[in-house]
Amino acid sequence: MMGDTKKKILEISLDLFSQKGFSAVSIRDICAQVMIKESSVYYHFKNKQAIFDELLYRFEQVATEMMIRLEQSLPAQSCSMEKPFYQTVCDTFFESYFMDDFCNKIMRLLLIEQFSNSEVKKIYDRWMFVEPLKFQNQVFCTLMGIGIIPNSDSEYLAVKYYAPIYFFAQRWLFCGELSEEQKNSFRNAAYHHIEKFFTEMEVA
Repeated sequence: MMGDTKKKILEISLDLFSQKGFSAVSIRDICAQVMIKESSVYYHFKNKQAIFDELLYRFEQVATEMMIRLEQSLPAQSCSMEKPFYQTVCDTFFESYFMDDFCNKIMRLLLIEQFSNSEVKKIYDRWMFVEPLKFQNQVFCTLMGIGIIPNSDSEYLAVKYYAPIYFFAQRWLFCGELSEEQKNSFRNAAYHHIEKFFTEMEVA
């Protein structure tokens, strides 16, 4: 029962934080949604900051595992330009990260809090920009190394590839509660961009 209560506190807190921001949510707000007394929260967490820290810790674990999974799939699946490789990458990055309920709410929370918290800004920058671009750079280096795409500046290609995806994510995935309509709008735009990007690479 205690484990269920802690889980519920985290889920409700994340819902509220991702909608209103950390500062705008009180322990009382959380308790009202979980339907427990304030003393029950303090049994599990020292304060509201401890709830926030636990959510970020869990997110970084999930995000780290996702990047490891992507990196491990690269050598085995990048030997051709066939759809399965890119489908694997996109399914993992889009479906299991950008559109995963937990990760999506965390990223919306980070997006809000980065303006007032320098540590949060570092986390947001790492998982929204640094790690995705590093992985895409690896992808292009690998594809160039085996002759699938012409030699070029892999860091520039990573930015050129990822920038529209980030734009589409901001437009449809991080602007409020996710709906299937928003997810499909993102998928349609992102996959069209990817197809066009690699078609142009092949022509070049």
